[in-house]
Amino acid sequence: MILEYVTLAIYLAVLLALGAYFKKFNRNLSDFVRGGGQGSWWLIGMSILMSGISAFTFTGNASAAFEGGPSLLVIYMANCAGFAMGGLFVGRWLRQTRAYTTADVVRVRFGVPVEQFGACFGVLLGPISAAIQLYALSLFASTVLGLPLIPILIVIAVIVTFYSTTGGKWAVMATDFVQGMVMLSITVLVCFLSLRAVGGISGFIGYFSDPRFKDDFQFFKEAGAFPGDRYTIKWAIVVFLMQINAQVSLSAAGRYIAARDGREASRSAWMGFILMAVGSAVWFIPPMVARFLYGAEIMDSGIENPADSAYAFIAMKLLPNGMLGMMIAAMFAATMSSMDTGLNGQVGVIARNIIPRARGALGYKEPLSTKTEMRICHVATVVLGALIMFYALLLVRQKDVALFDIGLLIASVIGVPMSFPMFFGLWLKKLPKWSFFPIFLASLVPSVWSFIDEKYYGGVWTIQGRAMWIMIFGIVACVVCTLFSRFTSQKEREDVKEFYKVMHKPISYDDEVGGDSVDHEQYFIIARAVIVVGLLVLLILLFPNDLFNRLCILAVSGSVLTTGALLWAGGLRIKARSEKSLPVEE
Repeated sequence: MILEYVTLAIYLAVLLALGAYFKKFNRNLSDFVRGGGQGSWWLIGMSILMSGISAFTFTGNASAAFEGGPSLLVIYMANCAGFAMGGLFVGRWLRQTRAYTTADVVRVRFGVPVEQFGACFGVLLGPISAAIQLYALSLFASTVLGLPLIPILIVIAVIVTFYSTTGGKWAVMATDFVQGMVMLSITVLVCFLSLRAVGGISGFIGYFSDPRFKDDFQFFKEAGAFPGDRYTIKWAIVVFLMQINAQVSLSAAGRYIAARDGREASRSAWMGFILMAVGSAVWFIPPMVARFLYGAEIMDSGIENPADSAYAFIAMKLLPNGMLGMMIAAMFAATMSSMDTGLNGQVGVIARNIIPRARGALGYKEPLSTKTEMRICHVATVVLGALIMFYALLLVRQKDVALFDIGLLIASVIGVPMSFPMFFGLWLKKLPKWSFFPIFLASLVPSVWSFIDEKYYGGVWTIQGRAMWIMIFGIVACVVCTLFSRFTSQKEREDVKEFYKVMHKPISYDDEVGGDSVDHEQYFIIARAVIVVGLLVLLILLFPNDLFNRLCILAVSGSVLTTGALLWAGGLRIKARSEKSLPVEE
């Protein structure tokens, strides 16, 4: 166990070193909040994948696979469809808005009031959501490692805050890539070992016709088979539409605005598509195998919500000795990557959208200096990081803190209705700027009523039932707003036309972005970090294992080292091309 502690400690040290190194990349606000718009497709692609998953993927969602088989894959099919649409056009469009933050895109499309409403809503609720993720990850690590919960929680919070403060968006993307490599390598191994234990793919599929699992593992379930009528055809359709809605709307801009140009944004979305498609199988085969082979043992474990431990249980059963630290690192990677992306995005909104607007309201006309903007970014990151840690500690001390119930309630009741005008605002050119609040308020009606009905009148609302009525009200409101668009002023119509004109205009990288040294340097820096992680995996060979398990360890290390070598080769190619294009000095 001592060597696993050392392995995990070195892994976290690599993240800190990346944050410190990327500090030199941050010369201005654009660099800090969107990497100067110079991120390569492979860096953005891994980052958008990692920002969309957390430890919940391997606990709550794994629990759904353990109990109900492949039905939850509807969610990940929607993610894949969203990434595919990002690759075809959405990623390119959103990058070509030339925005620094998602709030910038919202302001241009819907106006300042909507920008400020969405910005403040996100900044207020973001720390609560991040605190819940931090608490869940710390609890998992504490249980597996046998260490005190609070020190682990503080260490994780400090590490994420440190590299987000020093390195900004560059550090976030770099650490996401390194953490993605760790997460993918270990989860692919767990999937392989699970299929091997169950008799290969044919053996795995054969269990679906076993009378013990046949009913539970049908893709679509009968109504009443699961609480809340989950996994029925109606549930699948509504959940698919709700999930893809967030993937192809204005709110997805934060994924792509750090890319070099529209082409790189599209390629990053295709990378996300491929990784999400692979991950959908890799992440959820093990908990299903856990049900087949160890179902009774898991349910009799005596822990609260035993199905949540299905992934961790089978991983500890099958992984070679010494790889427990890698599995924990994978859980760290899944959650820390979503935390740091959210933290950096909220800081960008504070520095770019909220504070300048507040200064203008107070009568300050002159823009902030670059030095002041950077100072605001650093201070805001530290403050938000401390707030996240404080909220998580509250959750440790008092499990029934009303703040979290209120936060989750607001996010579910208000957050979902907010997504509809964001979706329509991207796709409907005739939708006027003033339409955001009418569509939002209309969508809010069934959302609020469902809460009131359940709390005071004994009503029972399923997730899909609530979402379906929100969609219906939102669509009707959208149609009405479109019909009344002819009453919009000429200036507002011209503003909307200009938004779409800019969004469809390709970016000239040399004229608008530039930065050849950053192009190849990001390859070299991340290649070094990935190679260090690959060599770190080799330390696990010090543990006693048989030949097969040693080969598994070498396979994981080899895949990571190969990725590092490919990145280094890519950096050399970019550097050589850049040097050839330099003007010759006379």
